Amino acid sequence: MLTARRRVAASAAAVLTGSLLLASCGGSDGGGSSDAKTLRLWHYEAPNSAMGVAWTEAIKEFEATHPGVKVKFEEKSFEQIQKTAPMVLNSSDAPDLMEYNKGNATAGLLSKQGLLTDLSAEATKRGWDKLLSPGVRTTSQYDGDGVMGSGKWYGVTDYAEYTMVYFNKDLFAKYKIAEPKTFDDLVAAMKKFTENDITPLANSGAEYLAQQYVYQLALSKADRSWVDSYELYKGEKADFHDAAWTYAADTFADWVKKGYVGKSSTSAKAEDAGVSFLQGKAPILFSGSWWYGRFQDEATFDWGTTLWPGSTLTPGSGGNLWVVPKSAKNKELAYDFIDITLSKKIQNLLGNKGGVPVAADPAAVTDPKAKELITNFNTVSSRDGLAFYPDWPVPGFYDVLVSETQKLITGSEKPDDYLSSLQKAYDKGAPKR
Repeated sequence: MLTARRRVAASAAAVLTGSLLLASCGGSDGGGSSDAKTLRLWHYEAPNSAMGVAWTEAIKEFEATHPGVKVKFEEKSFEQIQKTAPMVLNSSDAPDLMEYNKGNATAGLLSKQGLLTDLSAEATKRGWDKLLSPGVRTTSQYDGDGVMGSGKWYGVTDYAEYTMVYFNKDLFAKYKIAEPKTFDDLVAAMKKFTENDITPLANSGAEYLAQQYVYQLALSKADRSWVDSYELYKGEKADFHDAAWTYAADTFADWVKKGYVGKSSTSAKAEDAGVSFLQGKAPILFSGSWWYGRFQDEATFDWGTTLWPGSTLTPGSGGNLWVVPKSAKNKELAYDFIDITLSKKIQNLLGNKGGVPVAADPAAVTDPKAKELITNFNTVSSRDGLAFYPDWPVPGFYDVLVSETQKLITGSEKPDDYLSSLQKAYDKGAPKR
């Protein structure tokens, strides 16, 4: 969710404006049928998340504009799709349209394997190439090696995402702790919470949160060329024993020793971390904008957000992709559904429910917290600060990061050995240069 790679600076206007796309229904492209009656759709967004709410409305809009056609939505988990997609897409059971994680290791790998439909012609015909800003559409395009940022369109996103520090204002006030404005403020807050027997950071060692803490720490000591080297194989080869990675691993391990990160979080899932924040058990959570709508809906306390202090870079990108499997039976219907999710009506709804829309009318987003979310995204985007995610560079790296970062939490592996293990896995999967 973990989900644009290359960061071309995008202005607020580029991110939030765009022409309304018209849904069209018609003939097939060889994979569909003009008299098809069902669109099979898979996605893994929570029903009360911004994307879940928006896409539920998009389904209603689709069925209203396509008389006689029904959407058969099948809910899947992120992990389920992540692990089984290659097998499912290589079978007759592939859906017509599916949400899938973006990046070299995921959508890029599937495109290289020939499992996804080339959407380049549709992107031009329907205006997707004009609607999505250069930075946001980075993860929609992949070259022949499955590397993002250029080549053919194999996916389309209808939202953007980035990471931030969520904090429980009520708990900060209760313990008379200043809300974090600087990195020193954040560290001081964590220290004060541990002195009051509270583990400050919500974490999930079994999924993506832990590795993103480490990556963000590295990013705070890095620059754009460092990101391009690591994610896009540009310039110097990525070195996991450089100053940025060394600082990140050492600092994270130190935070575990100091009790800022609980050792009990080693086997926790992302959902566990989110719930610990929602239940007021953990005062701080560093994670993505995909939680924002849910926290708006479920939190019973006052909460706020801030960009990671002391860093111009943060994990983030265009959102997860709509991909059309190569073997999809109703491709034209899938294209029409993508159009609808990019319409002003759905984009405005997504924005007001706590998402980061790519084609909303700014004046139509009226919720104060939603405006704050979008303003912060524009701040990150305008400074070319979206740095993608740590697991993206090579296939299988997500699982390596999970298992190795778990060892860092338990203390069974020293930071230097941790970084050596990451280097070995990265070098094995990265293209030679």
